[in-house]
Amino acid sequence: MNHAPATPTRKLTDAEVRLAEIFAARQSAGGPQLATLRTAAFDAFSKTGLPNRHDEAWRYTDLRALLRDVKPLAAPPEESAAHSMREAAVLPGVASRRIVFVDGYFIAALSDLDNLEKGLSVASLSEALAKGDAATTALLGKVGKVDDPAFALNTAFMGEGVVIRVGADRSIERPIQLVFVAGAQPATYFLRSLVVIEKGARATLIESFEGSTTQQYHVNAATEVVLEEGASLERLKISREGDAAMHVSTFVASLAANARLSDVGLNLGGALLRNQSFVCLKGQEAHAAVRGANILKNKEHADATLFLEHEAERSESRALFKSVLEDSSQAVFQGKILVGPGAQKTDARMMARALLLSEGAQANCKPELEIFADDVQCAHGSTVGALDENLVFYLMARGIGRTEAEALLTEAFIGEVIDPVENRSVREALGALVSDRLRARK
Repeated sequence: MNHAPATPTRKLTDAEVRLAEIFAARQSAGGPQLATLRTAAFDAFSKTGLPNRHDEAWRYTDLRALLRDVKPLAAPPEESAAHSMREAAVLPGVASRRIVFVDGYFIAALSDLDNLEKGLSVASLSEALAKGDAATTALLGKVGKVDDPAFALNTAFMGEGVVIRVGADRSIERPIQLVFVAGAQPATYFLRSLVVIEKGARATLIESFEGSTTQQYHVNAATEVVLEEGASLERLKISREGDAAMHVSTFVASLAANARLSDVGLNLGGALLRNQSFVCLKGQEAHAAVRGANILKNKEHADATLFLEHEAERSESRALFKSVLEDSSQAVFQGKILVGPGAQKTDARMMARALLLSEGAQANCKPELEIFADDVQCAHGSTVGALDENLVFYLMARGIGRTEAEALLTEAFIGEVIDPVENRSVREALGALVSDRLRARK
């Protein structure tokens, strides 16, 4: 009698066992409808487990090997600890509307939700879920088709975040800043935000992540964005995590016809940082500009993974990622542009550049194109190199020290990522952050 060979059972890591234990106690949070979504997400995660080097999208960031243990879910911060964070993530010169989260919990007393502009609604995710907001639950986890274990984990465990909606044809001039401060306790934070920009509306969104320089903690954050027809969003994400922090974030965006997205990510600290983006241009003449910059030192590791999908005719995308690396830091860029068979007249360009300031630094760049249409303009490329010594010598010959000369050149190198930011005060604040980081080099 013949028997089919048994399917080998994958041995769970200690971290995966702990995640299953935590989920068993949390899966019913948020009511029956959300519990169904959570369970489906955790089942999807369980099929593969933590991503590792055998997963092509994670080959340079082996989370199964790196995540040895799982910190407990964060407890609500003490009131004194929360109020000590009042000045966290303040961007000089930027008059933003700040929505503050400390250790994964919304802090109303530190947030500015008074006198909201007409057409703007802001609510914490926990509040929206507690009220059974059908519009929110209908979109959570469904903005894009994302088959990724880190995103599945976020869906299974999501606890707090924000729900933002901008009404049709409204223009919100004041930037909305989501401030996430962590590290007061060794914990794991699952943060989820949903942003809907209705037809013809526009807004600026800033997400800033800051943490303790000594505490070990883990952040899994996700933001889903829906841009309806003719909508526009400028989004900026700033990561200044603690020296021992692990930060994984997922950005999912869906663009309708004539929608415009400008997305900029700036990594300025953290032991391990991974920003993965899934952007789908669903409508004709949609436009997406995705840019990122890493300034890394010591043994910091930053991974930018981008998937840009063109589904409709005459859509346009631009992707530019730059890294400045010293000591034994590592940067990863993986980018894929997929042009579907119905996306004729697509114009898509992708470039990754890395600047190595030490022999121990390492950059891995892997841009890709996958095209199923025959009338398109697409290009991709990557470069890795050191500073031009002739330019360094030119500046030093004029009395500028080597460190300052290198800082000036690297600022100019990173400037191509920041300069297109439309909001002037935000652009200047980002430039100041870059300058401070570069001039802190020894």
